[in-house]
Amino acid sequence: MSKISLVLMIVMLAALAAGCTQQDAANANANAQATAAASPTTTAGPDNSEITTSVDASGVRTETRTFRNNPRISKVTVTTRDGQRTVRATSPSGEERVVSTTENVLEATGETLANAAGFVADKAEDVIGEAGDKAEDAKDKTVSASKKVGEKTVEGAKTVGDKTVEGAKAAGSATKKAVKKVIP
Repeated sequence: MSKISLVLMIVMLAALAAGCTQQDAANANANAQATAAASPTTTAGPDNSEITTSVDASGVRTETRTFRNNPRISKVTVTTRDGQRTVRATSPSGEERVVSTTENVLEATGETLANAAGFVADKAEDVIGEAGDKAEDAKDKTVSASKKVGEKTVEGAKTVGDKTVEGAKAAGSATKKAVKKVIP
């Protein structure tokens, strides 16, 4: 009887040890998931941006793309909750708008996202660019007009030169005739 009790005790201790190991494994797995959810990852994005991704304990995934030097948009945040995706864009002034787009906002250019959000470009940049274009046009017209004036001046100088030569020949011829009359 004592051998049977001893074997029975060993089996019970083994079962107890196995149960504790499974519980420890389940706790370790839950702790690993909680740690993964709490630590965001950051990667370099296109168009001089940075993308930070995190998942909270309830499974909500948040991806934030921050632009370093875009004058029209500062960040885009994509939140995915229960399969529902929401995209919000933030301007440099802090204005936030919901964006409806089929583009991958984590890959699109900042200008494309700013246009989709309805953030307007700075009009001063347009005016400066237009003034530069007008100055370039004026320079081209000035160069063209200067070339025409130069060509006309050369043509006029040639005409005057030709007439001067003809006049000199005529004067020389007349002088020669006059000299022959005076000196036979």
